[in-house]
Amino acid sequence: MAAVVASPVCINESLTDDELRSILSRLESDKDKEVFGLVCKRWLHLQSTERKKLSVRAGPHMLRRMAARFTGVLELDLSQSVSRSFYPGVTDSDLAVIAERFKCLKVFNLQNCKAITDRGLASIGNGLSSLQSLDVSYCRKLTDKGLSTVAEGCHDLKSLHLAGCRFVTDGLLLTLSRNCNNLVELCLLGCSNITDSGLADLVNGCQHISFLDINKCSNVGDIGISKVAEVCSSFLKTLKLLDCYKVGDESIFSLSKFCKNLETLIIGGCRDVSDESVKSLAAACKNSLKNLRMDWCLNISDSSLGCILTQCKNLEALDIGCCEEVTDAAFQDLRNVEIEFGLKVLKVSNCPKITVSGIGMLLNQCSSLEYLDVRSCPHVTKAGCDEAGLMFPECCKVNFTGNLSEPDVLV
Repeated sequence: MAAVVASPVCINESLTDDELRSILSRLESDKDKEVFGLVCKRWLHLQSTERKKLSVRAGPHMLRRMAARFTGVLELDLSQSVSRSFYPGVTDSDLAVIAERFKCLKVFNLQNCKAITDRGLASIGNGLSSLQSLDVSYCRKLTDKGLSTVAEGCHDLKSLHLAGCRFVTDGLLLTLSRNCNNLVELCLLGCSNITDSGLADLVNGCQHISFLDINKCSNVGDIGISKVAEVCSSFLKTLKLLDCYKVGDESIFSLSKFCKNLETLIIGGCRDVSDESVKSLAAACKNSLKNLRMDWCLNISDSSLGCILTQCKNLEALDIGCCEEVTDAAFQDLRNVEIEFGLKVLKVSNCPKITVSGIGMLLNQCSSLEYLDVRSCPHVTKAGCDEAGLMFPECCKVNFTGNLSEPDVLV
């Protein structure tokens, strides 16, 4: 009796589009997803329509073709490198095409696209109503005019990064307050025209902010920060105030009073901050605080630092560089801490009163340390540490001379 030969089964005839999409969704790496699209035109079409992210360098013509192919894109990255720019780079014409063709876009990165202007931003505001995240950091031609159009047209905006946009003023913050009540993340690094009045206007409408970066906003002071702390209270987790020299104890006391969930605080260069307010912060945020930078806070001494070290049990990164009054005594109370100290990054550069003895006290209670910066500490040298028999954790990098790259957790 002749054997029955089964007819070959064509996978394209057996599987529906939905079944193929299910297979595609189970592929974890981008490379595997690209290979999926090489099987045949049908699979390529499915792979293209299911793609959610794109990172491209393209002009208007190519953008139109990509929009026709990748119809489900939600995230688009056109950012440029600081060191490698492409002339002319992204232009207002490109943004007009994107606003017209990528209607589903939710996340848009334009960092360092220096050629774009308010005209291009107007296209985004008028065409991308579903946008939730926009990064135009270091797009230096932008002003309140173009950014206000985005705020007025993109009411679902949750994240806005404007680092280096030096023409931004309080007027934009008022527009955000009136139109973008879901805003939770705002970066205004280097926007020196921002004042306390603008911050007060901002939080009148944007009351759920969890991340606020106003590093180097030198016109911001205690009034604005206290208002943010009061209104955003339980939501605020990250606050960056580097070189905001008008910020002092009043701001820190307000944070202590209202912001019990604060995780990251940058107050480097805020020279009016003193021990008493930092002690109150340690007590209020003892369960939440993870990252604290207070380099160049010249009024900080052993008493407040000791409170931070012993009370903030989840602290992972601490920078007290150039706090010249800090001594080994700040580390003494660690011996009374029952649980192991989980610090991973400690920067004590230019602290002339800290010695090998103080570092030894720290190491006795902290086996998790990954990076220690002791540059320009005259009493802490490699030879001195070796002579004292200090045993650093195996994974710990010790920066004695400045030849190691620094972690960016406290930037």
